[in-house]
Amino acid sequence: MLEQRIPVAREGYPFIGFAAYVALLTAILGYNLLTLFALFCTAFCLYFFRDPQRVIPDDDDALVSPADGRVILIEKVFDDRFVKEHVYKVSIFMNVFNVHVNRVPCSGTVERVRYAAGRFYSANTQRGALENEFCAMIMTTPAKRKLAVVQVAGLIARRIVCWAAKGDTLVKGQRFGLIRFGSRVDLYLPQHVQLEVSVGQKVRAGESVLGYLPA
Repeated sequence: MLEQRIPVAREGYPFIGFAAYVALLTAILGYNLLTLFALFCTAFCLYFFRDPQRVIPDDDDALVSPADGRVILIEKVFDDRFVKEHVYKVSIFMNVFNVHVNRVPCSGTVERVRYAAGRFYSANTQRGALENEFCAMIMTTPAKRKLAVVQVAGLIARRIVCWAAKGDTLVKGQRFGLIRFGSRVDLYLPQHVQLEVSVGQKVRAGESVLGYLPA
């Protein structure tokens, strides 16, 4: 059974509340055009911060997508920033119309969380991936496999939210954060992972299987 909860991320409450307050105030003052604009902003914030329920795959080896969006990159690289080894890098780009709540790709323990301020280039570019604000969550699976989930701010994103902390034990599909108003998530996975996605494919956080990481 799915957990019953409010289908809007709490980080959106200030934006939704402020837009609704402006709509009410302008309606009382008789500024019809401003009221319509404020109502539009309220509706957009509700839509942007939506947090729908997801059905998590039962397969213990399955890696699920940490974000809604489109796969824009799959490559083999040596990661010298997070896991310090040869990895598959899988990048998922989220536009402003995607759900922006991020989920854990597999069960494991948080080894460390690393945040760095940066610039705000377009998140779907190489420069954005390297120079933008980011928050990296490095995890170790029960089978001692190491991976990293990196939230990267985008062109208009100005706030990365990560609820995870060092030592936390997280479950696959669990919510761990979000990025406000456009962004990307990069996954750094062990090279023996069996990938099941391709560039251009659309994925859903917590539901879409990116591949398998056998124990």
